[in-house]
Amino acid sequence: MINLHWVILLPIILGTIVKLISIKTAKKIMVLFQSALLISATMIFIEVRKNGTVLENIGGWPDTIGITLRADLLASVMVLLTCFLFLAMIIFVHNKNYADHLFFFLFLSLESLIIGIFLSNDLFNIFVLIEAATLIITVLIMYKKANVAIYDGMMYLLINVVAMSFFLMGLGMLYKKIGVLDFYALETALSQVKDPQSLILPYAFMITAVSLKAALMPLFSWLPKAHGTPSAPSVVSAILSGLYVKTGIYVFLRLQIAFSPLIDTSELFVILGLITAIVGFILALAQKDIKLLLAYSTVSQIGVIMIGINLDNPMAYWGGLYHLMNHAIFKSTLFLTAGMIISEYQTRNLAEINGVFKHMPAVGVATILSILGIIGAPLFNGSISKYLIASGSSGTWIESGLILVNLGTIIVFIKYGQLLFGSSGKKETADSDILEKAVVLTLSMLCFLGGIFGSELIAILFNVKLTVDRLSYSIKILLFIGSIFLGILIYRGLFKKTNRLAFITSFELGFNEICLSITLFFAFMVAYLKLTL
Repeated sequence: MINLHWVILLPIILGTIVKLISIKTAKKIMVLFQSALLISATMIFIEVRKNGTVLENIGGWPDTIGITLRADLLASVMVLLTCFLFLAMIIFVHNKNYADHLFFFLFLSLESLIIGIFLSNDLFNIFVLIEAATLIITVLIMYKKANVAIYDGMMYLLINVVAMSFFLMGLGMLYKKIGVLDFYALETALSQVKDPQSLILPYAFMITAVSLKAALMPLFSWLPKAHGTPSAPSVVSAILSGLYVKTGIYVFLRLQIAFSPLIDTSELFVILGLITAIVGFILALAQKDIKLLLAYSTVSQIGVIMIGINLDNPMAYWGGLYHLMNHAIFKSTLFLTAGMIISEYQTRNLAEINGVFKHMPAVGVATILSILGIIGAPLFNGSISKYLIASGSSGTWIESGLILVNLGTIIVFIKYGQLLFGSSGKKETADSDILEKAVVLTLSMLCFLGGIFGSELIAILFNVKLTVDRLSYSIKILLFIGSIFLGILIYRGLFKKTNRLAFITSFELGFNEICLSITLFFAFMVAYLKLTL
């Protein structure tokens, strides 16, 4: 069995070592190393799958005193996903000019920190890792030194520093009250607390910060700036939107489990998830910049995930976790293909891009497959996860809300899909890099395989057997077909010629407004907990 700490340390060690050799050789070494790291992550997952949670106490200290790493089934799956996506990204940038020693050092360091967040069993260690990741992501956003990217990077840094200050305040108050920050010890200690009111402030402080990291309504304003900034490398946008935002959801899950004996806010976060999903697709529909459209659609899909994991239903919960995995695949693909399209057409304006399918066939195929995944088309990965979430909400008003959200997603990607058709105005087929095409085609095929073998993958990844009822799935297919036709009618009638939501893009929250929204969210959480506990 691979020691957990080496899985965290090795990427950053390699990122340091490769600075000593030529970049051409370093790229080859990194592909081999990342492949080996993926194999190691697979071995850890198999070990956890067979024998249960793996704990590692760094330095041999007792529990709750030293640094403890924990690989349970969820953590090991997230580490596996992380290693796989970083391997794909390293192959994708193999021939990119900007991919120099410094870029790979930062990129591999970010991988180390993300893996550390998933494996850490201590809230303070998670705080430190997130703060370090924030600094590295800021540099990666600003990497090409464009003016807009520098502004967006600084906004991302300052907003996250404010949010994590809330998290640190909550940690301090919790430690003073309980005396431990280790998740296992915390769950035990919290179950013995008799007065839930005494935990309102620490919980509200921490959940406010985590809600911002997860990009929940109304704390998502930073996400488009970070994920959609004009000059950020497409692999950075893909990792941030496909993977890193999931660390917020992951920490949210851990906090909810720890506090569940005393504080249950699942109903509230189901509602916030639905609001986030609706607002996300409305804002996505208002965009003409293809990267911003994809960034806002990420906000919408995060809302869907939050609905799933907070509904008091096993099918919805596992559907939410599976959708988390699916979103990482199809959104990474969409951001990578968007980067290739922008590079070829030299514009991000959706209205100025046409004929991608004819001019860039591989990119067109990958884009279509990933769009079919995100809109939940039958036989694609999104259809399975959305079916499970909808089944878990059957008979409630949430079910209707999910239908509305998926209709909104369909309209957004009918709009986005316009770039695939028409005439590109270019006579020859684009000469895209073969490694880039191989990566996006592989990822997009996973959108299809994740649908065909959805039940089997869930059983393998989460050790849960969920059956898809053919009758109810057939009804969902009919509903999807109806949504497609309705979506086309709505798009053609309201948005094709004139973007009736364009005025929304003029409203942009500045740093002060975002800080105010963080404070108001915290105040709302305190008031809500005071009234419900």
